[in-house]
Amino acid sequence: MAQEITKVYRDESKSIKQCDIFRDIEFNEYVKEEGNIIEVSKIVFPLAIVLTQACDLQQDFNARKKTEEEQKGNQDKYLISVIVAPIYNFEEFRLGEHLQQLGLSMDNKGRRERSKCESIIGNENKRYHYLCFPKDVDLVESVIDFKHYFTVTINYLNSIKQDKYVCSIDSLYRELILQRFSNFLSRIGLPEPE
Repeated sequence: MAQEITKVYRDESKSIKQCDIFRDIEFNEYVKEEGNIIEVSKIVFPLAIVLTQACDLQQDFNARKKTEEEQKGNQDKYLISVIVAPIYNFEEFRLGEHLQQLGLSMDNKGRRERSKCESIIGNENKRYHYLCFPKDVDLVESVIDFKHYFTVTINYLNSIKQDKYVCSIDSLYRELILQRFSNFLSRIGLPEPE
């Protein structure tokens, strides 16, 4: 399968959308209290993509807007958290260096022309989704590792949207990413042979 350019656009609305891409997303790894000292460990991912269902995001936005305008109503449609996944620089990922700052040594995928990389670039490996952006978009070729998803609060994303929103993935590409993500999550895990 040939390398495919991922189409993107800028969405100037205030709502969080499925497949929005953000810069510098913080993940709270842990919070620990010992005596009078509180230790918070955060991981900051350079890029992350929103994977929560579009309908849930829209219902949350509409419910919050209605509550704000009418000063009443319930919060039944509010989201507490949003599923996101880091987007890794493909070259760092290929070399297994994309999580080096966390002290993690990842699998070296070898040369681009080898079958491991070719299957990832062709989006044939179920665990990864390769992204190649148009030249006018200030993003390098990248990869999403569906195994590394996490959640952030909707309030956090709303608070950083103005400063850290990068772009949104166009509809057909968005649907492909979400279909692949849901297929990865719903796979049947078989035990390793002994």
